[in-house]
Amino acid sequence: MLANLVFLLGLVVSVGIGFVYFRDLGDVSQMLLRVKRKNMIRFIRNEYRFIGMGLAAFALATVAHFGFGGGVPALWWLSLFLVAVFYGFPYVWVHLGLRNQLNTARFFPIAEAEQYVGPTAPVIVMVNGDHARAHPDAQIMRPHLAGDARGLGGEDVVMTYCAMANLGQGYTPAIEGKRLNLEVLAQHGNNLILRDNDTGEPIQHIYGFREADADISSEGAACPLRPEAQMKLWPTFRMTFRGFRKAFPDGEVFLNKPSHNPFLRLLDMALEIIFGWGIARQHQEAAPVMDNMERAPDTRLPNKAPVWGVTIGAEAACWTDDFVVEHNWLINTRVGGRDLVVQVDPHYESLGVWYNNGGVPVTRCDFWGNSDQGQLTRVETLRAGLFWHVWVEFFPHTQVNPMGVEDPAENAA
Repeated sequence: MLANLVFLLGLVVSVGIGFVYFRDLGDVSQMLLRVKRKNMIRFIRNEYRFIGMGLAAFALATVAHFGFGGGVPALWWLSLFLVAVFYGFPYVWVHLGLRNQLNTARFFPIAEAEQYVGPTAPVIVMVNGDHARAHPDAQIMRPHLAGDARGLGGEDVVMTYCAMANLGQGYTPAIEGKRLNLEVLAQHGNNLILRDNDTGEPIQHIYGFREADADISSEGAACPLRPEAQMKLWPTFRMTFRGFRKAFPDGEVFLNKPSHNPFLRLLDMALEIIFGWGIARQHQEAAPVMDNMERAPDTRLPNKAPVWGVTIGAEAACWTDDFVVEHNWLINTRVGGRDLVVQVDPHYESLGVWYNNGGVPVTRCDFWGNSDQGQLTRVETLRAGLFWHVWVEFFPHTQVNPMGVEDPAENAA
């Protein structure tokens, strides 16, 4: 009697925890199951503790079954299958399939990258001095994190990428002077959730600060409790690969070449097929492929319209590239008390957002920030080309296509 009770209780606990693990961190499970963010955050913080409890419960049920005759064989075998799927799939998916390259990314000359990247392929770019790096979406889609010991012009900078959001962001992976041990864990709101493995704290990709440091009382743009509790954003922008080649002929390109390990190579091939299918749908269909959004749809723009968004202080604003083009390729505007210039450069096929500290509206600006008011500086908080439904999920109070800064000379006239 006791053996039967231990057997059943062990299987219930083990399979129950396994199901929650699969539901919350299985990723593809979200195509079928709706996951609450608070549940996902809880499991991210306690992943190994929960796994240990679940496997220990299954081991206890196994001892009760084989050692003391508790339960029935068919139920044990069924539970073994469920445990293998519920624990094995998310663990392999997250820790092997999405293995990041935080410190091991490889970058190649443009001539070699041309064998893997098409001319019109979109790339996400970071520049520091004479050192420029391009990260093609298709190459960084699965590892999500790309950095190396050399850094970007000597700076410790890593590219972070979320395929569901179509968002690449450059970050200095440190908070309050301590380097983070980042790992990809999940996504919610169609945006990546990372984890700092040293503290166990989740980090929403689009925000860049640990969950425990969020200022839940803030209005407007989400903020950390302290400015120093956020990873430093690095100016990041999008362009085509051919535009990058023209602008930075000595630049380097991230490539995610196949592994030499045959097991990992086969796993990567399978995951590339799954990712390719899911992300293609995400780009084409109006509804999110994984509908884990917590806010009602905002109809100011189509769900999958790409936007270029910035946050300055507590204010957020975004623009569409076609809106900028329709207004003669350049817009003067103001966000968070700062004058900005939003500019599309057709030669390099790139949209940039720049600080304008001159106090006078700009009438001419090129890809490099050279303007009629002097040299401009890129806005470091730019999130370039992400989907509208993701931007507004995390910055619901955003302005859309704001423009209009009065020229003091015109006022005087």
